[in-house]
Amino acid sequence: MPRYAILQHDHPQLHWDFLLENGEIACCWRLAERPEVGVGITAERIADHRLVYLDYEGPVSGDRGVVAQWDAGEYRVAGAVAWETSADIVLRGRRSVSRAILSGGPDKCVWTFV
Repeated sequence: MPRYAILQHDHPQLHWDFLLENGEIACCWRLAERPEVGVGITAERIADHRLVYLDYEGPVSGDRGVVAQWDAGEYRVAGAVAWETSADIVLRGRRSVSRAILSGGPDKCVWTFV
C-alpha cells in the first residue's frame, strides 16, 4: 500500500504538510490547521515532494524551517481520485484510522478527516 505522512512545519508560519505517495513522488498539500476529525481544513496544493520526506524529520534545506512527523502510515483509495480536485482515501497511521476526503479545486481545496 502507498504511504502517507503529515508533517508539522514551522516555516514560514506553523502549518502541516500532508504528503501522499503517488508513484515516484509525494503529492503534497499545505494544511492551515492540524488535522482533526470532522473539521474541513483549508489546504493549498504545493509542489510535489521527494519520497524521502515521508520518513524525514529535521531541518529543511535553504533555511526553510524544521519538520516533525505528526502522523504517518499507509493509505488506500476508497473512491475516485483526481489529485487536483477530489479524493476519497482511508488512512491507517500511528495516530488513528480515518478517512480523508478532498474537495474543491486546484486553487482552493479542503481536506476533511472523518
